[in-house]
Amino acid sequence: MSSTSQKHRNFVAEPMGEKSVTDLAGVGEVLGKRLETAGFDKAYVVLGQFLVLKKDKELFQEWMKETCSANSKQSADCYQCLKDWCDEFL
Repeated sequence: MSSTSQKHRNFVAEPMGEKSVTDLAGVGEVLGKRLETAGFDKAYVVLGQFLVLKKDKELFQEWMKETCSANSKQSADCYQCLKDWCDEFL
């Protein structure tokens, strides 16, 4: 298993609640603003898109690239963060 960031571990450690989109691993201030502008202001809204895409890594990464110009590392980190959260809480 690859190592995860502290941000990733913090996110996966507890229920999502009203966490900001910038609490997701791979999403910093710049991507966070782009996602908010596109209507994805909370982590649970991004989770909704993740689930609509049926947890498909390739589709999710493509969506992040199109929606907020995320690079492959950022989108992979965000995907893994949401996947691990789902594995823990769904």
